Amino acid sequence: MPVDPMDDIELRSVQLHFPNARGSILEACDQRRVPTDKGDIHVAIQGDISKPAIVTYHDLGLNYATSFAGFFNFPVMRGLLENFCVYHVTAPGQEEGAPALPEDYVYPTMDELAAQLLFVLSHFGLKSVIGFGVGAGANILARFAHGHPDKVGALCLINCVSTQSGWIEWGYQSFNARFLRTKGMTQGVIDYLMWHHFGRNPEERNHDLVQMYKQHFERAVNPTNLAMLINAYIHRNDLHLARTPPGTPGTETAATTLKMPVINITGSLSPHVDDTVTFNGRLDPTNSSWMKISDCALVLEEQPAKLAEAFRLFLQGEGYATPLSTPASSPCGTKYHTYSSIFFANFREQQQQAMEERDREREHDRQRQLNLRIGNRLRETAINCTNNGAGAGTGAGDNNNADASEEEEDQENGNGNGNRAYVTTDTSGTLYYGTQSNKIRITENPLPEPVSS
Repeated sequence: MPVDPMDDIELRSVQLHFPNARGSILEACDQRRVPTDKGDIHVAIQGDISKPAIVTYHDLGLNYATSFAGFFNFPVMRGLLENFCVYHVTAPGQEEGAPALPEDYVYPTMDELAAQLLFVLSHFGLKSVIGFGVGAGANILARFAHGHPDKVGALCLINCVSTQSGWIEWGYQSFNARFLRTKGMTQGVIDYLMWHHFGRNPEERNHDLVQMYKQHFERAVNPTNLAMLINAYIHRNDLHLARTPPGTPGTETAATTLKMPVINITGSLSPHVDDTVTFNGRLDPTNSSWMKISDCALVLEEQPAKLAEAFRLFLQGEGYATPLSTPASSPCGTKYHTYSSIFFANFREQQQQAMEERDREREHDRQRQLNLRIGNRLRETAINCTNNGAGAGTGAGDNNNADASEEEEDQENGNGNGNRAYVTTDTSGTLYYGTQSNKIRITENPLPEPVSS
């Protein structure tokens, strides 16, 4: 039986460019501890601190590395982040390898977690930031933006919930928090977290990704600290956002919407699609957009290319992402001209050049037609003058013919008496035809204009 030579091939020296390894972001970030009124929080800085700032906030059961490492290591995002500095904020006790919080520790509420961002901005001297949050982190960033609109230049929120928890969510999460405190990370808690991030039947889409997240929940999460965060999340209050302006009958007095640009993103298979639709109904349609990405639930991991492109275009629409030599002022550090503005500027320049070329061609055609008309008029005038001269010579007799012949000879010899027709121009370039005593100006009018001598 013949042996297939392909069976003995061994792959050697195979290297993956731009790996999605979680550890790469840990090495690239500057780890900091920022003191707040509710204890220290962990902040990882990625990029040049002199660039415009992006603040990220993670979802339940994750931290900055597990939530954003794969996305920010994506090649498109690597090129984009050359113009930004990312500040990855981690909720208290949720960082990698965090010790258990003390039993008497009072975990911050969702409003207090949002207020901690003020300490982060003050610690690093940031006047305004771009928010990028997922799930619970999106809710925290929305609260911060609602309370401090002057501190946030733009928001990119994924699977953001703007309402308080319903009975079903509150019941499930209450049991999860209780099991996490008493029994640790149980299979029921893992299943709920997988549903929270991936929706139903995630193994059918990406088996390896699902196994990686399951291992993370089992081994890398402190169950006691996660129980505190879940308890704070299910006791959240409503964001009190309203699309209608304040003072409208039937609306709450303090209800206002977010004033900064917002892109509201979800996955088509996410269990939070309806929540994002509700959130979108509370936003101002003039500065917000809702986007549902197909075939995914955890958008950051399952469709990073589409999310990166949407985020890049969103930043370009707000005037970021592409540095030029003359940056303009910005509410979030340095603001740059966009790719679209460069394109339209070049387009307008090309259109202007094309219009100028068409104008030159039309002027050339008009001048050529004018020269043709002048030439035709000269020929017609010459024929008329010749005919008139012929008639006068016939009536005068042979003597006149002889005199005319003499005049022609004299004219050729330079001894003419100045009565023959000729073409001349004046200093302004005007054409004349006729004798010295009877000249005709050649114009564009249908009939020649007689000119007195």
